[in-house]
Amino acid sequence: MARPREFDEEAVLLLAVEHFWEHGYEATSIRDLAEVMGLTSASIYNTFGDKRSLYRRALDFYVDHSFGDRVGRFEGNLPPRQAVEAFFNEIVARSLEDTKRGGCMLVNSALEVAPHDPEFQRVVANVLVHVEDFFRRCVEAGQRDGTISNRQSADDMARMLLGMVLGIRVLARTRPERALLEGLVRPAFVLLDPGSVAP
Repeated sequence: MARPREFDEEAVLLLAVEHFWEHGYEATSIRDLAEVMGLTSASIYNTFGDKRSLYRRALDFYVDHSFGDRVGRFEGNLPPRQAVEAFFNEIVARSLEDTKRGGCMLVNSALEVAPHDPEFQRVVANVLVHVEDFFRRCVEAGQRDGTISNRQSADDMARMLLGMVLGIRVLARTRPERALLEGLVRPAFVLLDPGSVAP
């Protein structure tokens, strides 16, 4: 009989997430991962496959526990306008708390891995589509209840908000300044205001 695994798969996957997040894909070796995960290289291959497969699992885990968790807490539990604001307030807070300046693992993947790997390009693009869809649903709901301006289409506002998220996460890696990041967000909130004046 095969011996049962003597480790918590989710716990060691989280260790891999943290290492990939801090060091990136290219700079990480299976030896590095074995050391931080407390496993042999053979155990990693048997459980997760090669480095690329493990990175895919790590990225999926990260997305589920960051964006997926955030949407689950805000959408449906808060009015649409408040859900958008809460999303951005948490992004700014997390960016300011990021003492390692690791940024967002998904955005890092978009910059490091996706341009050279068609599969990861599709993975990252798919997640960004889901982020955009979340904003679109919130904007559409807010336009219906009168809490979000209808001067711009929901599609265009969702794309703008997606761009804001990406910009904040990239900028925070080099300039994690509260005034700067909150100053990026405030104009977006003004554009959501149903009383805002169109340019």
